[in-house]
Amino acid sequence: MIIIVVAALVVVLGLGAWTVKNDGYLFGIATPLAAEDYEGTGGEAVSVDVPEQANGYSIGAQLEELDVVASADAFVRAFNANPDAGGIQPGTHEMKLQMSADSAVALLAENNINRAGFTVPEGYTVDQIRASMIDKGWPKEDVNATFKDIASLLPPEAGGKAEGWLFPSSYEVKPDTTPAADVVQEMVAQAIAVLDQLDVPADQRETVLIKASLIEREARLAPDRPIMAAAIENRLAANEWLGIDASLLYGLGRTSGGLTSAELADGSNPYNLSVRGNKGLPPTPIAAPSRASIEAVMSPADDPDVFFWCTVNLETGETKFADTQAEHDQNIAELHAWMDANPGWNG
Repeated sequence: MIIIVVAALVVVLGLGAWTVKNDGYLFGIATPLAAEDYEGTGGEAVSVDVPEQANGYSIGAQLEELDVVASADAFVRAFNANPDAGGIQPGTHEMKLQMSADSAVALLAENNINRAGFTVPEGYTVDQIRASMIDKGWPKEDVNATFKDIASLLPPEAGGKAEGWLFPSSYEVKPDTTPAADVVQEMVAQAIAVLDQLDVPADQRETVLIKASLIEREARLAPDRPIMAAAIENRLAANEWLGIDASLLYGLGRTSGGLTSAELADGSNPYNLSVRGNKGLPPTPIAAPSRASIEAVMSPADDPDVFFWCTVNLETGETKFADTQAEHDQNIAELHAWMDANPGWNG
């Protein structure tokens, strides 16, 4: 998505086109000249930032330059013909390239504004967040320097590791106004705020985030989260391996795909929680967990017997839980049957 800033002028929205010589009218005479215009509602998506005190002509001139509309003249006429145009609000509007002037004004007047400048999706890793910041326009040097010294922005219980502490949410920040360090600091502050809201003791924050991150990467459907939380607690209490593939994938620097026998057998990878790997939790969170996953850890399902889960339909995310190995084996067989019927999926 492209972020475009429309230059601000000191005239308020709603300025009549007849006051501007270049708007397609001659010195206020209401006889319009022909103005170039596109047809239809446009093509490629584009975000246009309308600042405070912009007016119809300033917006039109910029949209013409950026090929959102064919001409400022056509836009100004459409602006003045639309009674809702005076209510266009400043902010980031979602637009399209090569729109007709009428459709451009109508879409702006809907005020479908993206007020957040940067969004961290649930389940993103630190590396993904860093790459996303660079992709959205933060200077690479600034971002890399911030993440290199990120321990200084974290609470002591994070142990100097940022994984799991950059809370997934939307933030009203932009590359040209907010330094990278301030963005990261805001993410960490939001994580702490959510943990406090959910009454997570400070000395348990890291453990809760680790468990929540495992659930975040494994759960496809919301009702499954507290059941997974119960299964994790039951397996830890029984001193059993967790066997969570998402953890090993993280340790291998991946977020999806299958695992080889050699990878599953590599006990030197601290994120390998398989029976040939390591018992207990991984050393750090493996992703940025959502509030829902943290809530699941704090309030797991009341099920002292659930021990296994298996996603049996990779398209819908349907997951089945089991108390015994025999039941789990049946669920695995169901997954394999689904994969045989749907070639091309690798989980």
